[in-house]
Amino acid sequence: MQTQTLSLHHIIRAPKTQSENSPVLFMFHGYGSNEEDLFSFASELPDELFIISVRAPQDLMPYGHAWYAIHFDAEDGKWSDDAQAIQSRELIANFIDEACNAYKLDATNVTLLGFSQGAILSYAVALSYPEKVKNIIALSGYVNQSIITEDYKDKDYTNISFYCSHGSVDQVIPVDWARKTAPFLEALQIKHIYEEFPVGHGVAPQNFYSLLNWLKERI
Repeated sequence: MQTQTLSLHHIIRAPKTQSENSPVLFMFHGYGSNEEDLFSFASELPDELFIISVRAPQDLMPYGHAWYAIHFDAEDGKWSDDAQAIQSRELIANFIDEACNAYKLDATNVTLLGFSQGAILSYAVALSYPEKVKNIIALSGYVNQSIITEDYKDKDYTNISFYCSHGSVDQVIPVDWARKTAPFLEALQIKHIYEEFPVGHGVAPQNFYSLLNWLKERI
């Protein structure tokens, strides 16, 4: 199957077991990376999944891409551009619909897999538009409440589940930020798992096998 030209640049892996209305998994990479990064997982993921790995819209110099700018300010330290993050949230939400239509996928069986900045955006999309997604795998990210729609407490989260994980010695996104995720999801009565692994800002092999087993039970 050929990759179609849609609103966000992406690469695909068609299901190994072809069927109508395949379940779909969208991948969203981290700051400074690209669509090839998480796609390296694709061969290990369930055969029935249609996989779409998406490139973030902002180009970084000299290479790589970002979902939103991260500014380094002498007075304020490091801070994220929430306005750009909200723009990317909307781009992703629209792209999910666009891709499901273009590739004739099952829009009721959508999984988001994000790493770092991609995980932060996956949280934002799922908590703003829970009707669009079923499963969310958020690796090395956290919930940024500033980029979720203001009415998120009124949404229906009955049909979504989160798998969240973080490195206990993450030097990029503090594990303390990630540890706020489970209480936040519990308050909204959202089904979730939160796990930590003794690594830095990355995905340990045991982390991958854990998320894979979680996913296999839900697609």
